[in-house]
Amino acid sequence: MTDQEIIEKTIDFVKQELQNAEGGHDWFHIERVWKNAKKIAQSESVNRFIVELGALLHDIADHKFNDGDESIGVNKARKFLESLSVEENAIDHVVKIMLNISFKGGNFSQAFSSEELAVVQDADRLDAIGAIGIARAFNYGGFKGRELYNSGIHPEFEMTVKQYQKSTAPTINHFYEKLLLLKDRMNTETGRKMAEQRHQFMEQYLEQFFKEWNENES
Repeated sequence: MTDQEIIEKTIDFVKQELQNAEGGHDWFHIERVWKNAKKIAQSESVNRFIVELGALLHDIADHKFNDGDESIGVNKARKFLESLSVEENAIDHVVKIMLNISFKGGNFSQAFSSEELAVVQDADRLDAIGAIGIARAFNYGGFKGRELYNSGIHPEFEMTVKQYQKSTAPTINHFYEKLLLLKDRMNTETGRKMAEQRHQFMEQYLEQFFKEWNENES
């Protein structure tokens, strides 16, 4: 089986796995990450096959919807790739990308690094910022029944991984706890350039949000 055939079967597999997914973590999220990963990879010395598989499989069972359990998606991905007779070293690399891609509050040390992970991580982070990132944040907040904003609940910047995963804070806090931090945490030059305009848009959005929120206060 050729690499392209494996990619095509992976696309079909991911679409099936995510057919009932929450809107911010569905196939269309995966597709955007996959396309951005391919774009970033054009300027990087990476294994394109690993990049594409990592991007396509990174969210097939997001830990946010599985009580923080990262093993579910990893096990599904491993079994699927083994069924296609993908080489073991390639499977291991994809699994390590899946385990190390998430932000998790930004206060943990990645146990693994590679140029391929850097590309996929940038592509995933790009989809968390800008107009789509804003839409995804509020979509997830609504899915979890969170407040839009509460002036009495302040952003937390020193959360552990567990605290970050269990947070029930208003959606606006998420901008300060994660989204506005991502621009300066991009790994690649292409990723940094792509993030700049999206970051500026979020800052403009927040300025308008607070203007409207507070405009009737005396």
